[in-house]
Amino acid sequence: MSKQVVVYSKPGCGECQFTKKYLAKMNIQFIEKNITEDPAWVEEVKALGFFSLPVVQVEGEEPFNGFQPERLNQLVSQNG
Repeated sequence: MSKQVVVYSKPGCGECQFTKKYLAKMNIQFIEKNITEDPAWVEEVKALGFFSLPVVQVEGEEPFNGFQPERLNQLVSQNG
């Protein structure tokens, strides 16, 4: 069973784009939360302890930020 993946992002964020494209290429489904669309999502990012994007939150795991292909590869093996 695959874990839910949430990507917090914003327009014009290069690392956000890399992360979303990488997940799509690897056929990992994710929910995108564009922080410009809902102020509550900004608060969620802050509550997770981050101040820069993207933030990737995987169900049952520690969230991380930035474009981290090695961490994203772990999702592929878990969800494959």
